[in-house]
This record gives sequence, structure tokens and C-alpha cells, in this order.
Amino acid sequence: MTYQFHFESLAGYVDVLARGALLTVVLTAIATVVGLAIGVAGAAARRSEIAPLRVLAATYVELIRNTPFLVQLFFIYFGLPSIGVRLTANEAALLAMIVNLGAYATEIVRAGIASIAKGQIEAGLSLGLTRRQVFVHVVLVPALAKIYPALTSQFIIVMLGSSVISQISAEDLTYAANYIQARNFRSFEVYLVVTAMYLALAAGFRAIFRSVGNRVFAHR
Repeated sequence: MTYQFHFESLAGYVDVLARGALLTVVLTAIATVVGLAIGVAGAAARRSEIAPLRVLAATYVELIRNTPFLVQLFFIYFGLPSIGVRLTANEAALLAMIVNLGAYATEIVRAGIASIAKGQIEAGLSLGLTRRQVFVHVVLVPALAKIYPALTSQFIIVMLGSSVISQISAEDLTYAANYIQARNFRSFEVYLVVTAMYLALAAGFRAIFRSVGNRVFAHR
């Protein structure tokens, strides 16, 4: 028996796919910016001379990196209401993505900072720079330049991993796919198109990140 393709059955759902893709892009963009900021703060905390800060940052990283993203998502959406914190599906999805990315970004940034030679730090201090200036200009920026490819890969992983947020009814691209196939019963066509859309999103994000990296770190 030959399978008959009917991609035309998706024509009436273009708007649904577009809304799902837009939500995926928006959540990923916000999570990338905030997650990176948390990663920088977390990396600084892990190298802090204040022991409680180091312990807190290390605990956060180990907790998130050693538990499934789906469990983290369920905890935020279903668990937090038990203590009075109620979030919409989109808010819970965004928070879960930020918390997850923040932990991985912390370790990536920490590795980048650790790669900076102590001699450079001492040179910066000897030139009269404050410790904050040394951290930003001598340590952080060169470290980010070194680990930027790893960071961008992690950003893409978070975008692809966001497909599970449909489990709490966040109307992302995967939610759109499930919605459509439940109505036209053309699972092969629906998921083939959505797979292609995820590939396009990943390629698009990678191109944007590469362009940003070339602009920001071109002098390095």
C-alpha cells in the first residue's frame, strides 16, 4: 500500500504554526538574555571569596544539571501553586527555560573565566584598574570570546528542549503540531513540517548568534 501525502491539509493551520513558532522564538530569546546574565552572575559567585555564595551557586548548578528539564517544568507549574505561586503556562515555561539555561551557562562561563591566566589579572591591577574593571575587561570579555561557541550551542539546545513545554499547554510549535494532527489526523505531514521548522529555527538562531559574536568579539 502506497502512502498518499496530503500536505494541503495543513493549509488551514498556517496561522497556528506561525503563532507556535513565534512563541518558541520569543521564549528562547528572553531565556537566552536572562539565562546568560544568570550564568555570568553564577560564575562570579562560584569564584567568590564568600563561602555561602560559592555553596549556593554550586548547589543551584548541581541541582539543575542533574534533574530532567521536564521535572523542573512540572515543579514550577504544578508544584509552586502549592505554596501560593501561580504562573500561567507561558510564564512557567519561560521561568523553567531561564533557570535551566542559567545553570548550564554558569558552568560554561566559569570554565571560560578559569582559562584566563592570572598574569593578565595581575597586569590589569598593576595598571590601576579596579577589581570590577579587571573582571569585566580583562577576565569576562576574553572569557566570553573563548566560550561563545559553547554558549551558542547551549542556547540552541534550550530552544529545541522547549518542545516539552507543550506538556503544560504552553502553545509553542510542538503544541501547534499536536493540535493540528489531532484534528486532521495527518501525523506524518504535520510532524515532518514541524521538524523542518525546528531545523530552520535552529539554523536561524545559529546565524544570528554567529553574526552577534562576529560583531562583539571581532577585535579578539
